[in-house]
Amino acid sequence: MTSPSFTRRHFSIATGAALVAGFHVAQAQESRIVLGQSAAFSGPAAQLGIQFHKGAKLYFDQLNAQGGNGNRTIEIRNLDDGYEPERCAENTRKLLSDDVFALFGYIGTPTSVVAQPLAVKDSVPFFAPFTGAMALRQPFSRYAFHMRASYHDETALIVKHLTSLGLKKIAVFYQNDAYGKAGLDGVQAALAARNLKPVALATVERNSVDVAEAVTTLTAAGPDAVVQISAYKSCAAFIRAARTAAYRGMFFNVSFVGTQALADELGKDGAGVAVSQVVPSPYNAALPITREFVAAAKKAGNVQVNFSSMEGYLAAKVFSEGLRRGGKATREALISGLESIHEQSFGGFSASFSPSNHVASNFVELSMLTGDGRVRT
Repeated sequence: MTSPSFTRRHFSIATGAALVAGFHVAQAQESRIVLGQSAAFSGPAAQLGIQFHKGAKLYFDQLNAQGGNGNRTIEIRNLDDGYEPERCAENTRKLLSDDVFALFGYIGTPTSVVAQPLAVKDSVPFFAPFTGAMALRQPFSRYAFHMRASYHDETALIVKHLTSLGLKKIAVFYQNDAYGKAGLDGVQAALAARNLKPVALATVERNSVDVAEAVTTLTAAGPDAVVQISAYKSCAAFIRAARTAAYRGMFFNVSFVGTQALADELGKDGAGVAVSQVVPSPYNAALPITREFVAAAKKAGNVQVNFSSMEGYLAAKVFSEGLRRGGKATREALISGLESIHEQSFGGFSASFSPSNHVASNFVELSMLTGDGRVRT
């Protein structure tokens, strides 16, 4: 028979080995925080996903080089959805099944509209989607956090600017989906507050540059300005075609268009095209956040300095601050940490959350393309 002392000795050894093995497994699991991102990395909206991702990765890489968050590195696992909702939903289910810590930096309204409910259902934080749609903000969800101002904020500033110049004949060119409708709603609300209505409406399909019919419809109305709610490829196609059709009015875009991508598409034809912005200018060296971002981008050598990459960088910075404040690397701790950020300046960009408010900022300003690839604010 085996003696009791022998049994106890071997039990102790086996238990110790199991604890050590368990310790190493736990350490491996806790050594990194993996975020999931589905975005357009191909197709007509690709630059939006590429630039936002590069900006966010720039900040996380910088943080990781300094020891990460509590000795945990932060990584982004990114999947391409081509700015198509069906692919985004499939990507999101995969990321959630892989048990990513949070969903981060989704690009676009139609994609975020299908993804956010999946995240909320699984109690996974959905942080900084690149969209200003009210449908993602109302009703309130404790798992959804928005960095940027809404499309209502952006279009309100655009309409205020135009009407202050005495321009009241405003037309809307918008993408025929949830994003375009969100922007249209904003323009209509801002005009209605002034007892005005759009003089004409026309649409373009998502990921399409078939704008001929829209150009005919809107130019026939003779608007003073056209507010555009689409991505850079279709907006550039519309501007070029409208100018070819001898339209001499103004063009205004919301931030989602992708400012630098639009400037690159238009070249010299971009002169005078306006874009509303929801993050500080990456070209204004007076701001600490701009100096920090530009220095980091220059050091990395593979990040283009523009509004989209700046937004990704800021999103990563605010997310990391929420993690730091939360202390533990748990989703509930992250939520508590983010909700404790009150009117904090991130180098000149003010962000504020609370248990009842998950929209960090309503900052909006106008910028203008110069026609030589630059952006003036």
